[in-house]
Amino acid sequence: MKRLSLIATMLLASISTKVFAKDGYHIVLKMPGVKDSMVFLAHYYGKNRPTIFKTDSARFDKNGTAIFNSTSNEFTGGIYILYLSDLQTNFEVLLNKGDDITIIAPKNDIPDGIQYKNSPENARFAEYVKYLKDYSGNEEKLKKELEKAKDADDTAVVRKKAVAASKELNKYRRDYVKQYPGSLLATIFNAIETPQVPEGDHFLEDGKTKDSTFAYRYYKSHFWDGFDFRDDRLIYTPIYDARLEEYFSKLVLPWTDSVEKEADVLLKKTKGTKDMFHYTLWWITRYVENSKVMGMDEVFVYLVENYYMKGDAFWLKSDELSKYIDRAQKIAPNVIGNVAPALKMPNVNTQKVEDMNAMKAKYTLVLFYSPTCGHCQHEMPSIDSLYKEVLKGKGVKIYTVATEGDQKAITDFIKKYNMGEWTNTWDSDHTSDYHNKYDVYSTPTIYLLDEKKIIKGKRLDHNNIAGLIDMIEKKEKDKNKKG
Repeated sequence: MKRLSLIATMLLASISTKVFAKDGYHIVLKMPGVKDSMVFLAHYYGKNRPTIFKTDSARFDKNGTAIFNSTSNEFTGGIYILYLSDLQTNFEVLLNKGDDITIIAPKNDIPDGIQYKNSPENARFAEYVKYLKDYSGNEEKLKKELEKAKDADDTAVVRKKAVAASKELNKYRRDYVKQYPGSLLATIFNAIETPQVPEGDHFLEDGKTKDSTFAYRYYKSHFWDGFDFRDDRLIYTPIYDARLEEYFSKLVLPWTDSVEKEADVLLKKTKGTKDMFHYTLWWITRYVENSKVMGMDEVFVYLVENYYMKGDAFWLKSDELSKYIDRAQKIAPNVIGNVAPALKMPNVNTQKVEDMNAMKAKYTLVLFYSPTCGHCQHEMPSIDSLYKEVLKGKGVKIYTVATEGDQKAITDFIKKYNMGEWTNTWDSDHTSDYHNKYDVYSTPTIYLLDEKKIIKGKRLDHNNIAGLIDMIEKKEKDKNKKG
């Protein structure tokens, strides 16, 4: 599958015409006055525009007719886009497996003048597009009214109109679902339905205390109510990616166990589908890989061990799968909650072997740095100040590892940045394998260990070390009170 940019569309070669079969589609596009030019058929894949994918192309004949044929039994259906070669003229069409459609589209009257033959659903879709156009016009009108509102009463009147319009839109969609259940557009309407939190006050079990989390819990628990995870057609619409983004970034707590649990729930719902499962596993994996939240790499390892390594990523070639497995194996030893890998390296000044596990400290900060690293030079004075003002008093000791540089460069760096109180080591003979043990691919890389050398934090900086220690100690106090 090849990603399509709107400009690149102009350069794509035409695809040879195929004989129509019931598994594919047959589209006759008639555009009077358009001849001897290309038209392209593209589709969505989870995301909204501009992320679309070219699937077919045809050429208008002298009568302004272009024909698309497909025999593919892999064709699923969804929302497709017809683009002319000017890249400006385009419109969406609903396609299902086996569709045989004729579309008459006056180039200067799109989408209002489009007519469909042998496709009642597309005729209804066209009506919905017109409805949305009117709805958007009304929204713009209400925005202007809101800008002109002189007081709270005026504002309340406008907001009341907006709420009424929104309810009417929801009613339009729900009525359609009741009248045409199972149709593609009904499935789409169900998929974009957002939970409507019941109005009024809500109380805890005592019947007196207001439940401040009711709205959040209700919205989250009903978020996927109308979404059909078994219908691959929804992947070929611009819906799923945005729904996943909202759910994981706004509703799922950013804790490893919460994300793992939610991932399992969605992957179970989609298991056995082709595109829906593929997209779900790919999306969640990418989400945790790119997350700035500490500890999400544990979720990555979890996904690889429980899905990729068990053969569920059926679309990956062996070399591609190996990259996921290799990455997970590098991360696995140093995820939060594990005992930190052993480090035994010579002291930069004395050459005495310093065993990190032998250090007696309430907390150990393991700091990997390079004397030539600009970020390290910026970070080190802040860590020095934090150590003297806060960390030392909390029982923190620091074990540093110079990742490169000769002995003079390292000792000069230690002296310049007041690191004399710390245990400063270097891998002079390159035998410690700290790169793999601690997944050090950039500097500075900082880990926080507790008294038992269990990893409590990773990829830290001077802004969050003290806060993490405070959080750990608060949890410990709360645990002692309950216990």
